[in-house]
Amino acid sequence: MAVPAVSDVDHNPSLSDDRPLAIEIDGVGKVYQSSDGAVTALGSVNLDIRKGEFISLLGPSGCGKTTLLRIVAGLEEATTGHVHLHGRGLDGLGFVFQRDVLLNWLTIIDNVLLPIDFKNKKPKAYRDRARQLLATFGLEGFENKRPWELSGGMRQRAAICRALIDDPELLLMDEPFGALDALTRDELNVELQSLWQHSNKTALFVTHSISEAVFLSDRVVVVSDKPGRIVEVLDIDFARPRSLDIREEAVFGRYSRHLRGLLEQTDANHKG
Repeated sequence: MAVPAVSDVDHNPSLSDDRPLAIEIDGVGKVYQSSDGAVTALGSVNLDIRKGEFISLLGPSGCGKTTLLRIVAGLEEATTGHVHLHGRGLDGLGFVFQRDVLLNWLTIIDNVLLPIDFKNKKPKAYRDRARQLLATFGLEGFENKRPWELSGGMRQRAAICRALIDDPELLLMDEPFGALDALTRDELNVELQSLWQHSNKTALFVTHSISEAVFLSDRVVVVSDKPGRIVEVLDIDFARPRSLDIREEAVFGRYSRHLRGLLEQTDANHKG
C-alpha cells in the first residue's frame, strides 16, 4: 500500500463516510491579545469528525493543537468560526489533560468521581462504575490510595477513568501520555485503543508523536506551525485491533516518513 502524495489527499475524507457527524469545526480561528499586539494562534480550521472516529492532531509545539482542542471542549472561545457538537454536546464530553490534575487530598476513586459531583449527580450511584473502570485500567486495589502513592502511569490511568466516569460520547485528550516513559506509553496506547474500540466513542487526540498518531488513529490531521492550519488529513488504513508489532511493518514506516516529511516541510516554511 502506497502512502498518497500530499496533492492526492482529500482534506476532508470523512465526508464520504455514512456515519453521522460528531463534531463540525467550521472556519475556527483564534487570536490572542498580548502586550506585543495580536497573536494569531489558529488560522481558519475546517474539519468534520464522524461518530466513532479516532482522530489525532499532529503538529509542532505552539501550532494551536491544544487551543483547538480547548475550543472544541468549550474551555476557550473561538475568535472566528464555530464548533458544533452533535449528540449530548458538552455534557457528553470527557477531557484528559497533559497532566493528570488529580487532587492529592482525595482518594483515587473520589478523584474519578469528581465530574459526577461537579454535575450535581449522586456519586454513590456511580461508585460501581468507577471501580469497574479502575479495574479495566489495572488499578483494582488502588481505589483508596492517594495520588502521591501512585506512579505517573497509574495516575494517568486514573485521569482517563475520571474522564470516562459519566460515559461521554466524545473523548478529548491533550498529550495524555507525553510525560510517561516509552514502555508505559505503549501499554496505555494499547489500553486506550481497546477501550475506544469497544465503546464506540469519538476521540480527538493531541500528540507530538508520529508513531503514536499512526498507531491509534483512523485519520491523522497535520497542523502547520503558528498560525495553525490543516496541512493534510491522512487516512490510516490498518485493521483493528492493532498490536504494537504493527510498528515494524513497512507500511507503518511509510506513513511515519510521510508525516515526518510534512512536519519538516512545515517547519522549513515557518523558518523561511
